[in-house]
Amino acid sequence: MEWHRGLGTGEMTTVRGIRGATTVAADETEQVLSATGELLEAILESNGLADFDEIVSAIFTTTSDLNSTFPAEAARALGMHQVPLLCASEIPVPGSMPRCIRVLLHVNTSKPQSEIVHVYLRDAQRLRPDVMSAQ
Repeated sequence: MEWHRGLGTGEMTTVRGIRGATTVAADETEQVLSATGELLEAILESNGLADFDEIVSAIFTTTSDLNSTFPAEAARALGMHQVPLLCASEIPVPGSMPRCIRVLLHVNTSKPQSEIVHVYLRDAQRLRPDVMSAQ
């Protein structure tokens, strides 16, 4: 199976995953959409993604205490109308971070894995203290 696609310039791309997470203070539609939009914009900017055609798909998860809205609605509001989006519930592990929204973006890129920037905002910075965005 071939995982690369040419860009017409001789440059090869591969599908890479970009992770991110954020939190909200309360399960309110406005907070979930605002925090998710902020997270997506930070991921796009940090990884130099200027065209939604570079995004293959996105999977969003929320902790069980968030059910006021689908976080994917924030992606649609940003203009990701053609990107396949999926929302799911995070595994309810005892003691896990509450009111957390996570995303996994699959993108076409020529960047090596070491150049991918994962973004953790708000209280979610504690999830990955080893990631620069969490500093």
